[in-house]
Amino acid sequence: MSILQRNFGKTKDEIEVKLFKIENSNGMKVDITNYGATIISIKVPDKNGKIDDVVLGYDNLDGYLNGDKYFGATVGRCCSRLENSRFNINGIEYKVTQNEGENHLHGGIKGFDKVLWDAEIIYDKDNSVQFYYMSKDGEEGYPGNLKVRVVYTVTECNSLKIEYKAISDKDTVVNLTNHSYFNLSGDFSATIYNHKLMIKSNKFTVNNEESISTGEVRSVEGTPMDFRSPTIISENINCVYDQLEIGHGYNQNFILDIDGRTMQKAAKLIEENSGRVMEVYTSYPGIQVYTAGFFDGSDIGKDGVLYNGGNSICLETQYATNAINCSNFKSPLLRKNENFSQTTIYKFSLKENQNM
Repeated sequence: MSILQRNFGKTKDEIEVKLFKIENSNGMKVDITNYGATIISIKVPDKNGKIDDVVLGYDNLDGYLNGDKYFGATVGRCCSRLENSRFNINGIEYKVTQNEGENHLHGGIKGFDKVLWDAEIIYDKDNSVQFYYMSKDGEEGYPGNLKVRVVYTVTECNSLKIEYKAISDKDTVVNLTNHSYFNLSGDFSATIYNHKLMIKSNKFTVNNEESISTGEVRSVEGTPMDFRSPTIISENINCVYDQLEIGHGYNQNFILDIDGRTMQKAAKLIEENSGRVMEVYTSYPGIQVYTAGFFDGSDIGKDGVLYNGGNSICLETQYATNAINCSNFKSPLLRKNENFSQTTIYKFSLKENQNM
């Protein structure tokens, strides 16, 4: 296990940005920057031992400084959408910044993905890098001075563990996630439609025309949202179904059948040709599945690849979209001086070593 640090460039304010390179003894390599506490690359072997990057992104810092797709970023203070950019806590209405029409998306104009985090290397059995950020009271409209810590750990079993910690001096909203876009084939010009997906979920939250949860919950039974057993993504993605039309493919929050108190398997992604398998474990109550249907080829990514819809899939563990405004959802409300703690693990392996 090794970890290296180097310069990744400078911000527009001429502040140096760091890149941390973590490698285990099995060939897994993860690059993370303190700009947005962002995953730059995850490189893992295929069934033939060939090591490829499996997350979309950019070749240099400029792409992340100027981009708007949240590639690999830590997203907050509240990920996903808030309807009408408003929420109520203790009878007080808070108005946060509008950055998607009338709505609030992924923390606002300058969310956690667009700030420079403090960073520290932790040398232990498995090497880790932890990132710190102080989100000040009123930032993007949110109440409370929020201290945030995100710890990335690469293990010898080819897992990337992400731990989210936070505490606030006022009641506030916290919903943190990582926004990596995965393609297990390692070919970012190829679609992920041949990937098999399994989600441990019987229900999903229903979106309105602006991709915001309405509060309605539907069963996956008899719908294109049924991934209770491994299902090829192409099997149902082109079905005539209101939620697929709204999301230009999958852009849905699934309610996980886990207890929310311990780490449990939430999802599995399989790519047959490479043999790569990614399992997702989390303590969060939900997972947002997004097949990048709104991509139009205007983003020039790694090695000059144009990113189009269906080239990748996000599996974002989180509270449901607009959950603070939906009383029947598990709430992302963080009370004053209480500790926020959530963990997600992306574990990589090969299919021949798996039981479906």
